Amino acid sequence: MARPSSVFLILFLHAVLNISTSSCGSRSEHPTTKHHVHVAPFFIFGDSFLDAGNNNYINTTTLDQANFWPYGETFFKFPTGRFSDGRLVSDFIAEYAKLPLIPPFLKPGNPHYLNGVNFASAGAGALVETFQGSVVDLRTQLSYYKKVVVSWLRRKLGKIEAKLTLSRAVYLFSIGSNDYTSLFLTNSTVLNTYSKSEYVGIVIGNLTTIIKDIHKRGGRKFGFINLPALGCLPGIRIINPDHNKRGCLEEASLLAKLHNRALYNLLRELEKQLKEFKYSVFNLNINLRQRMNHPSKYGFKEGKGACCGTGQLRGVYSCGGKRLVKEFQVCENPKEYVFWDSYHLTERAYKQLADEMWSGESNTNSMQGPFNLRDLFQNL
Repeated sequence: MARPSSVFLILFLHAVLNISTSSCGSRSEHPTTKHHVHVAPFFIFGDSFLDAGNNNYINTTTLDQANFWPYGETFFKFPTGRFSDGRLVSDFIAEYAKLPLIPPFLKPGNPHYLNGVNFASAGAGALVETFQGSVVDLRTQLSYYKKVVVSWLRRKLGKIEAKLTLSRAVYLFSIGSNDYTSLFLTNSTVLNTYSKSEYVGIVIGNLTTIIKDIHKRGGRKFGFINLPALGCLPGIRIINPDHNKRGCLEEASLLAKLHNRALYNLLRELEKQLKEFKYSVFNLNINLRQRMNHPSKYGFKEGKGACCGTGQLRGVYSCGGKRLVKEFQVCENPKEYVFWDSYHLTERAYKQLADEMWSGESNTNSMQGPFNLRDLFQNL
């Protein structure tokens, strides 16, 4: 009986070795272990267009918070701090890049930055003075990135691998709107001191400093969202003396136009100055204006008025919480609206814009500059 058992044992071992060898071969051809997968982290800077809930954790006014009903009602079914009925542009971009939802930096818990993090704060501007004391301004967002994230990655990965990771990352910015709209929403006298072009130059100058600092620490791939026609937002439109004719406040829109022109000029210069600097600019100005003026073409019923608010165009910023005006109405179907509240968009509008940002053709109405966001995440 011993010999058959030995033969069986030899045959059994031979079969096991064959299986092991073949499985090792397939593993080398299709690596699945996590440390072989190089994802491009996603770092997000800016304002309420991208804030995933940072303002939930700061001492601010309810004007700059969205952690109450009916915000979040469409997708999350509860308020997350996002200024929409659901997801934002950055949430869709993360999904397309095969990343999880990128968490707000200030959210308590164990930090993990290998996939990136979101620093954006509703109400924030490129200038420290914009809504100072109630937002996380862009300079402070940068300080969080430098002091916490960069140092964490160095400890986790080592200096060389951390720099490689930061060079693979995509840095998305939506900033500037509050620097200009605040002039019309407060009793600002800034434009008595500076010309419009000078003021825009100060805003762009602050943004330039931030970009160069991130580049110095390894950042190479940058995405930007230009400014919409600010005077046509429902909350700004209603302070126009001609708002009964649904006219836009052209002075605000002119500032956005000057800013966008200066932004394009800046990025073309940085492309020449900074090593391996690559960028994408999404033309929100044209894309949003098209949806406002021709909503049915994009599947909407209302392009100028908001789903949530009160007054004409529901432009009074009163969508829930403890805002100054308590009265508000909410539309039955946010998918029919471009605007969710007086200043922000519905999830459906954000998804359409994210799709354009991800795969839009460069140098068209959608994208300005050499790349779209898919290029930055996947091909560079």
